[in-house]
Amino acid sequence: MELIQYKPIGVIKSPFKQLNGMPIQPIGACGVHGEIHLKEEYKEGLDDLEEFSHIMLIYHLHLSNGYSLRVKPFLDDKKHGIFATRAPKRPNPIGISVVKLENVEGNIVHISNVDIVDGTPLLDIKPYIPHFDRKSDEKVCVGWFEDKHQKASNKKSDRRFMD
Repeated sequence: MELIQYKPIGVIKSPFKQLNGMPIQPIGACGVHGEIHLKEEYKEGLDDLEEFSHIMLIYHLHLSNGYSLRVKPFLDDKKHGIFATRAPKRPNPIGISVVKLENVEGNIVHISNVDIVDGTPLLDIKPYIPHFDRKSDEKVCVGWFEDKHQKASNKKSDRRFMD
């Protein structure tokens, strides 16, 4: 397979200047404000975005070095396959977060519930649409995470994925 390259469309600004101690998921970042600084050339693409309450951010985990196929995630004491976790040490270090859209001013998008480190390169923005993105009509299984999810709102990242 050939190499795939992406060009960032902007940068995510947040109060988190380092990975250590920041929330591990948006549920632990309630009320944390941030901004998306979209490159001027993409500003027109923000038209009509303010009609949505939430957006999905797809970004490059630029501080992740290398990858591991088995990792010990923040919410468990045992190792799991990387694809059964949301850990950042991935073959393709791509992150996804659903955040609350506050407003848009020119090429600046104001957001809240931000669990992303300051300076993260943004790859894409998509509107969050519950009719498409939630599976409320069927039973959803969350694997090993089933008895751990209640810890996510208070759990902060540590140094485990920084090597």
